[in-house]
Amino acid sequence: MFALSKNPLARRVLRPAAVLVDRRVTRHTDRLRPEIEELRREVAALRAEHSSLGLLVDGTARSGPRTPTAAQLDTLVGQVAAVTGAPRAVARRNVVLAYRNVIALEMLGVGRLAGSTQNVCGKLATVPLLAPADHPDVLEIGTLYGLFAASLLRMLHRAGIEPRLTIVDPLAGSQLQPGTREAADPTGTPVRLDVLRANLAFGGTPGAEARIVRGFSGDDDVRTRVSDRAYGVIVVDGDHSADGVRADLEWAEKIAAPGGTIVIDDYGDARWHEVKQAADQHLSRPGSRFELLGTASTSAFLRVRD
Repeated sequence: MFALSKNPLARRVLRPAAVLVDRRVTRHTDRLRPEIEELRREVAALRAEHSSLGLLVDGTARSGPRTPTAAQLDTLVGQVAAVTGAPRAVARRNVVLAYRNVIALEMLGVGRLAGSTQNVCGKLATVPLLAPADHPDVLEIGTLYGLFAASLLRMLHRAGIEPRLTIVDPLAGSQLQPGTREAADPTGTPVRLDVLRANLAFGGTPGAEARIVRGFSGDDDVRTRVSDRAYGVIVVDGDHSADGVRADLEWAEKIAAPGGTIVIDDYGDARWHEVKQAADQHLSRPGSRFELLGTASTSAFLRVRD
């Protein structure tokens, strides 16, 4: 309200003006009241919608929340563009498509995709831009529930590649990492063949026809069965110990197709420091067929020399 002066004369002079101002303010407020109430209703509706959206993207049964910031996505787009040499517009398109796949398959599938949103979307967006079309065979070492594999098949299909998938995993009921404590998975879902097959169905025909070889990537019989072809894409996401990563990369040297792509998951992740250590040691060896193209989030991408 309008504050009157303490001087009696001034109060008598100013009182009519103050009353007039008060009346005008009241009338103006009355006119705005419907608009204010409408704004309140809109805010309440937005809060309700945000709550519903949160149920779709929160991290309760995942590796974390699926709500990256605009800055995080922009950083990821720049990394994908740098690794692949693609224009930023193309990199952004692939990151957006990857994100949509992640949300859709985690809602419909059984279990979860392992890794942060940036980590998963970085791999899904980058691989189709690097994968050689003339070598459509894909090998995934370590799959968990198979949702990443199904997502990758969909992304490769979008890029015009008809992939053939081979998976190597012990499918031992839970995620295995030597030297670490086995915590219960946040989804409560067992790592089993039936779960894997259910999720691979989301990858279309290539998922339904995927070859699944149960066992560890270091087992002689597993390697014999899987080494029957040259792979255009190899995802190394199995044993995260230095010895395990080193052994998988040595094997990949023998079965990777010329011009192919090697993906090293959790490269640079502080929780798995031995992954980067072993990968860097392998890349420094004379005669290696692999060259480091760069990283996107916590994945390294290697090109296979001809």
